[in-house]
Amino acid sequence: MQRRKFLAASLASSAAAMLGGTQMRADHTREFYQLRRYFLQSGPQQKLTETYLSSALIPALTRMGVGPVGAFRVDIGPETPTYDVLIPASDLAALAEVDLHLAQDAEFLKAADPFWSAPAAAPAFQRVEYSLLSAFEGWPKLTPPPSSATKAKRIFQLRTYESPSYKDHVVKVQMFHSGEFEIFAKAGFHMVFFGDTLAGPRMPNLTYMLSFIDSGELDAKWDIFRNDPAWKKLSADPRFAYEAIVSNITNLVLSPLEASQI
Repeated sequence: MQRRKFLAASLASSAAAMLGGTQMRADHTREFYQLRRYFLQSGPQQKLTETYLSSALIPALTRMGVGPVGAFRVDIGPETPTYDVLIPASDLAALAEVDLHLAQDAEFLKAADPFWSAPAAAPAFQRVEYSLLSAFEGWPKLTPPPSSATKAKRIFQLRTYESPSYKDHVVKVQMFHSGEFEIFAKAGFHMVFFGDTLAGPRMPNLTYMLSFIDSGELDAKWDIFRNDPAWKKLSADPRFAYEAIVSNITNLVLSPLEASQI
């Protein structure tokens, strides 16, 4: 219990520092997300990891009451093959301790053994990268597309915006709450989640996910967005256009794995 309290306090302190020392308030309506990225080599690692996700990790998370869990293959991005796993939860400390709970789940350990116990000569993955995120106030809950329930054709876009300073990062988050959500909705995007990174690489940054039927719809919706007069007005607003508040964008196109619940 003391370790959990310490972890929660540490993460809250990190988040407060990221927000320039602003006062944080408890908000039980917002979700938190753990985003896992498995860096793989072509060949056996891909099948082994996909089997681990479908037969061990996602069933165990479901038993914990966590979900829906997203599992995705990176189709377009700087590093492939890569699998992403998105885990939502209402409790940040519990989310940070997911692996500790998994280590006490006998059913999980049995199903996960080929992956968890893979020898150094034939590892299951190259590296795994974790990030912890807090949902935006203006988009507090993960919203899977309707096609997730029917396993219909769908793709996802995962975009990460890095900022050159903590101030610029906070201003970019404010920009979403100052009309950008409405422009996305007007263009017909299906918005899945928006997350402010509390812990992870290349901070400060934010990450959000959109869903589309296919790449044709993705391109068409972005054309509508960038040509919307409301976007042109918002992006030229002096509150947000005083300098380049986003210094780098990582743009990934994902397809769901068979076991994905999103």
